[in-house]
Amino acid sequence: MNLEMEEKSIKQQIAPILKKYKRERKNMIPILQDVQDKLQYLPMEAMVEVAGFYDITPSAVYGVVTFYNQFRMIPPGKHPVKVCLGTACHMKSGELISEAWERELGIKVGEVTEDRQFDLERVACVGCCAMAPVAVVDEAVHGQVTPTRIRGIVDAIKREDKHGLSQDKE
Repeated sequence: MNLEMEEKSIKQQIAPILKKYKRERKNMIPILQDVQDKLQYLPMEAMVEVAGFYDITPSAVYGVVTFYNQFRMIPPGKHPVKVCLGTACHMKSGELISEAWERELGIKVGEVTEDRQFDLERVACVGCCAMAPVAVVDEAVHGQVTPTRIRGIVDAIKREDKHGLSQDKE
């Protein structure tokens, strides 16, 4: 898809979202949340559209997006990896587990692998403290994760993809 078609598609996808809201600044974050829910991330074209809706500069919207860590500006990977760093996981080497995921995937937290298969993020708590340290991959909870188990988790996902056993995200 060329850039012009992609921008038109983004406009078409977020137009109904913008119509739901009044042009009040208090609605900017809910609008951005809805746009991100729809697109899975906030591309610059979407920020430009939101800026136009408010008659402000795109850099003002960009400032809001970059201030809050709930927003992502790059498309997510097919398989999101969330490493828990809540208190229980932190106490059981959660930081080392996070670093091991970075090494295994070859990316840093907040990035996506080149093949767009995995993205990596840290989360405050996933509510599975008894299983610490925990990582959530594709909404599946993996408890008592060790650096040596990570490769097996990744390999299993790749095998499932290769044999068509996992469901693609839309």
